[in-house]
Amino acid sequence: MAKEKTEKKITEEKIKETKVEDKPKTTTIKTKVAKETPELERIYIIPLREKCRSVPRYKKTNKAVKTIKEFIARHMRVQNRDLEKIKIDKILNEAVWFRGIRSPPHKIKVKATKIGDIVKVELAELSDKYKFKIARLEKREKIAEAKQKTKSTKKEIPEENTEKEKIEEEKNKSMEEFAQKEMKMEAKEKKHTAKMLTEEQKGKIESTNQIE
Repeated sequence: MAKEKTEKKITEEKIKETKVEDKPKTTTIKTKVAKETPELERIYIIPLREKCRSVPRYKKTNKAVKTIKEFIARHMRVQNRDLEKIKIDKILNEAVWFRGIRSPPHKIKVKATKIGDIVKVELAELSDKYKFKIARLEKREKIAEAKQKTKSTKKEIPEENTEKEKIEEEKNKSMEEFAQKEMKMEAKEKKHTAKMLTEEQKGKIESTNQIE
C-alpha cells in the first residue's frame, strides 16, 4: 500500500511538471498611459494699483493687462512663466480698458481655468451690461451659422434646376430688352410729332403777321 501511494505521488508530480512546461512564457510589456491633465479653476482678486503707479499715464492700462498675465503665470504655475500661454477673454479686456488708457481699475476679480499648458482668464462676476453683450455675440454667431447652412444647401441643388433657371432668366432678359426698345421708339415718335406741331404753329404765326 505504501509503495502504491508513493508511485501515485510521483506520477502526479510528473503531470504537474509537464503542465508547467506546456505553458508558453508571456512577456509583460509596460505601457505608459498618458494621464489626462485635469482642469484647474481658481478665482483671484488681482491688485493693479501698485504696479501701475510707477508707469507713465499713457501706459497704465497696458501695464495693468501685463500685471494680470504675470500674476496668473505665477499663481497657476505656467511653465517658464510664458505669458503667451495666458489667453485673456474679450470681455475682461473690455473691462480693463473701460475707462481708457490712463485710468485702469485698481483691482479686478478674475476666474482662471488651466487646460493643459494654456490658461484662460475671464471675469468672475459679470454685470448686466456684459451679460447683454455676451447674449448679443451668441445671437450673431447663431445667425452666421444659419447663413452658412443655407449656403451649403444652395450648393447641393441639382444642376438640372440651375440650367432651367438660367434659360428662364435669359428669356426674361430678352423680353425686358424688347420692351425697352419699344419704349424708346415710342419716345422718338412723340418727339418727332411734337417738332412737326411746333413748326406748323410757327408757320401760322408768321402768316398772320404778314397779313397784318
